[in-house]
Amino acid sequence: MKQSYNGLPIPSDGKAIEYIGNTYRVPDRPVIPFIEGDGTWRDIWKASRRVFDAAVERAYNGKRKVAWFEVFAGEKAFNQFNQWLPQDTTDAIRDFRVAIKGPLTTPVGGGIRSLNVALRQILDLYACIRPVRYIPGIPSPVKHPERMNVMIFRENTEDVYAGIEWKSGTPEVKKLLEFLNNEMLKGTGKQIRWDSGVGIKPISPTGTKRLVRRAIQHALDHQRRLVTLVHKGNIQKFTEGGFRDWGYELAKDEFRQHIITERESWIVDNVDRNPNLSIEQNAAMIEPGLEQATDAFKKEIYAEVKQVLEAIYATHGKGQWKKKLLVNDRIADSIFQQVVTRADEYEVLATPNLNGDYLSDACAAQVGGLGVAPGANIGDGYGCFEATHGTAPKYADKDVINPAAVMLAGVMMFDFLGWGEAARLIEDGITRTIQQKRVTYDLERLMEGATKLRTSEFASAIIQNMEAKVAAD
Repeated sequence: MKQSYNGLPIPSDGKAIEYIGNTYRVPDRPVIPFIEGDGTWRDIWKASRRVFDAAVERAYNGKRKVAWFEVFAGEKAFNQFNQWLPQDTTDAIRDFRVAIKGPLTTPVGGGIRSLNVALRQILDLYACIRPVRYIPGIPSPVKHPERMNVMIFRENTEDVYAGIEWKSGTPEVKKLLEFLNNEMLKGTGKQIRWDSGVGIKPISPTGTKRLVRRAIQHALDHQRRLVTLVHKGNIQKFTEGGFRDWGYELAKDEFRQHIITERESWIVDNVDRNPNLSIEQNAAMIEPGLEQATDAFKKEIYAEVKQVLEAIYATHGKGQWKKKLLVNDRIADSIFQQVVTRADEYEVLATPNLNGDYLSDACAAQVGGLGVAPGANIGDGYGCFEATHGTAPKYADKDVINPAAVMLAGVMMFDFLGWGEAARLIEDGITRTIQQKRVTYDLERLMEGATKLRTSEFASAIIQNMEAKVAAD
């Protein structure tokens, strides 16, 4: 570990978080790097840091304190070091293991496509975790926003975000198209248009399984009842369909005693209801139109039913399956309308990268938008927490932007550290302040009778509510 990063010495009163045996060891004075971020983040970070420090002080009576350590990325890094993402910044996050960051400007003119994606890939932060939950009092475009309470686990390193693509008309794409059209697609009747730009969408068992593992473990740890694999496997059978299949495979291989798949639940429940049901009758009940299928397909379904009953009926039958974590899957376009019409039917969602990007924003729109949407990027031994909105540079240094998303990212960070008392104080302070209708302009304009606060004033109101909470307790 270095004594300084980007020319700044590490805080003398802080210690590094350790990661030993898949367990974080958090000192009372952890060094936590922060990236101030671009645009509005300067105002947001000042307000958020005040709230974080106040929560830790009040929760632990001064026995714990964060040793904040600034590292650099984005415009601030480029202006100081002529680099968008200095090596010292990624080294510091790797060495101290937990960090929090603001939104970063995407560099113009080539180089790094996205600083956020670069950080995720360099540090292998493979799980993007987005909680989406309604805070009472926030205006919403839907009738029942309180039904939304999901945790989205989005794979963070693969899919189209891997950035493997070739521009239309270039010699490189011509070479690729010659290989695809003349060799790989020869004799298939398929051809890719010669003027196409081409991108490659990699999704692997490795990337899928470690993401789904985290989603299932989260559900078990937090007494959730359902994990849903979201995919477009009906069209992209070997990438998105692979994500679905590998997700089920992981669930069965590693969590067999704790889970049941939706299809398995049908098979087991059919026998619970009628112990004399034959394999063939059971198969016909779970597979519509089986009577018109080929003999080979019928035998495949019969074998599936027999295997499920032999494998799990002793442990999951006679109603025991109802106490297990249910793992199911849904087609991506279908779930987009279902999270609007019946959001309360979903709890933990595991998705490939692109689907998760769309879906998390669509869910956030129902509960107040990206201004109250936090996120975390987690790897094995590392965590980087962030707001999910952009930089909004036209509002920079005007002290008007809603900092709630960053503060809620701090809630996630403190929970990650095991400092739940501080997390609950921040969460409760934000909720009370919003219910009092003391909000920043983005919410004030939508709430009748609200008082408009500046970013700094909103932080002060939250701290006041935290103090009142501590006094009342």
